[in-house]
Amino acid sequence: MKLLYKVTLITFLCLVLGRAFAADPWPNHPIKFIVGFGPGGANDTVARVVAEAASKELGQSIIVENKPGAGSVLGADFVAKSAPDGYTFFVSAGGIVTNPMIKTSMPYREGDLVPVGLLTISPSIIVVSADSKINNIKDLLVSARDAKGLNFSTAGTGSTPHFVAEMLKVKAGGKYEIIPYKSGSEGMVAVISNQVDVTSEASVVVIPQIQGGKLKAIASTWNKRIAALPNVPTTKEQGYPEVLIGHWAGVFAPKGTPDAILEKMNQAINIGLKTAGVQSRLTPQGIEPSPGTRASFIKFLADEKARLEPIVKRANMKED
Repeated sequence: MKLLYKVTLITFLCLVLGRAFAADPWPNHPIKFIVGFGPGGANDTVARVVAEAASKELGQSIIVENKPGAGSVLGADFVAKSAPDGYTFFVSAGGIVTNPMIKTSMPYREGDLVPVGLLTISPSIIVVSADSKINNIKDLLVSARDAKGLNFSTAGTGSTPHFVAEMLKVKAGGKYEIIPYKSGSEGMVAVISNQVDVTSEASVVVIPQIQGGKLKAIASTWNKRIAALPNVPTTKEQGYPEVLIGHWAGVFAPKGTPDAILEKMNQAINIGLKTAGVQSRLTPQGIEPSPGTRASFIKFLADEKARLEPIVKRANMKED
């Protein structure tokens, strides 16, 4: 009887332990990266390059899905309302910080998405047409302080070009007539065709036009020069460190996702960002891989909010 009891107990323990070990740790099926913009843009490009690299580290495929709309709010809302099980993440742009400042209502709360890691930063490059008399920030300010001022194209209220124009107004003075377009590409074309004097767009957008001789870069708006445009000085180097903004991408997860999963995803994307393959695909486009801890990303977001919110209020930015 005792022998039968022992055999039964051992069999039971083996079954329990077998099931525990049979349940693979996260991840055990494909993961989704949700992008709040359409395919082909900088955010989508970054998501796909990083997804490919991180999937190798995690041993599971990462599928990129585009859910564009409302300045990336639709994609963010989808992820915020997804199960916090580590299989749905949001690849954000800067709008995740500025949208709540500008929009009158949001379908989700800011705390519904938790930071996982910063991916990349692309500085905004202040550009003029190739035949413009403006060659640097000093020249730009001389023209802006003229009676006519300057026309400055943007991709709409709250876009990065809009922030650059408002920063220049506050920190350097001058008159800038804001000309909103539907996209940064349209605003850039307006500068090339001399319909507008100046704009500031993501390096990945303007580098081909700079290299093709259609645009002239006068400043980079990040705190260091980028490898793709080593001869273009920063706004800081030209005396205006407060004119600072970048087109960045980061990963967020639904609130409630276990910390162990968040840490493992952070490690996977950091390893991916440091690989030669990822750097060789992004750096020539002016997209700088920016690996870091979850804590450093949280601080980055807090600094962005503290820096940009006063500009939103001063400029009275409201959604279009």
